[in-house]
Amino acid sequence: MKRTHLIFAVGLIVLATFISCAGGGAGATQSGPIRIAVIPKGTTHIFWNTVYAGADKAAKDLGVEIIWQGPQQESDRQRQIEIVQNAISQGVDAMVLAPLDSRSLVTPVRAAHKRGIPVVIFDSGLDAEEDYDSFVATDNLVGGRLCARRMADLIQGKGNILVMRYMEGSSSTHQREEGFLQGIAEYAPDAQLISTNQYAGHTVEKAFQAAQNLLNRYPEVTAIFCPNENTTQAMMRALETSGKAGKVTFVGFDSNEPLLEGLRKGYIQGLAVQDPFQIGYKGVATAVSILRKEPYEKRVDTGVQMLTAENLDSPEMKALLQPTAVHP
Repeated sequence: MKRTHLIFAVGLIVLATFISCAGGGAGATQSGPIRIAVIPKGTTHIFWNTVYAGADKAAKDLGVEIIWQGPQQESDRQRQIEIVQNAISQGVDAMVLAPLDSRSLVTPVRAAHKRGIPVVIFDSGLDAEEDYDSFVATDNLVGGRLCARRMADLIQGKGNILVMRYMEGSSSTHQREEGFLQGIAEYAPDAQLISTNQYAGHTVEKAFQAAQNLLNRYPEVTAIFCPNENTTQAMMRALETSGKAGKVTFVGFDSNEPLLEGLRKGYIQGLAVQDPFQIGYKGVATAVSILRKEPYEKRVDTGVQMLTAENLDSPEMKALLQPTAVHP
């Protein structure tokens, strides 16, 4: 072979090797298992631990690898942006992301999209549908309306209702809050909404202070709605401290052991509960389907149910509250 032909052949081999190793997002171009970055809003609450259990089960069932990493605090938008950027730099095959903010995460998600990395958004929405492939979550508007229906039945359509919101920029809780307000207008038009614009903040302690302030400011309150685990737990604690627990109708969102105990004691009359295990499982499963060019849904609704003292011990609710016992 002539020297020029030999150099040309070697060049083609080097080029082919470079193409096969470059970047992420294709799945089949990488040696080893598919790697999927799963990025939650936070890592400290029971909800996210259950999401992880579902994601991990999906990874094992489908023979892929997940990289689980999220900010410690659910207010740390910059840290979540950095985690997304690092995942892109590492060349992951796909990303499953719960955006802390519906706007500030648009730019890093768009960067992943441009790199050919499929993105599945889960739990909370993003203001750029064209930049992600699928959305896996509770229908939070429906969840808010479900809470309004429960409250309307409890107060027989009348009373002074207080809403303690979670945090500005959080799409999921905003949808719950708006769904609740829509539902109250429909199911309890004679009720009075005495406060609907106060935000609790991202920690239980900040939410507790906000809850105390609201109870002091509105002593005439007869019913309360809170849109997530933090706000519900903080408000229950404030009601206990003020001696109003069990005397004010209280409907919240999400569950943990203290909230379940509050339900048993009659401090809470209803909890809208999601299925975080399925959110995690279907988030990863959808990403795998996209990578393997299998059919997948653009919108996956993982459901929401109303938990009460009456159905707390039912088999259906036990399976929802203890998913790892059902899916070892």
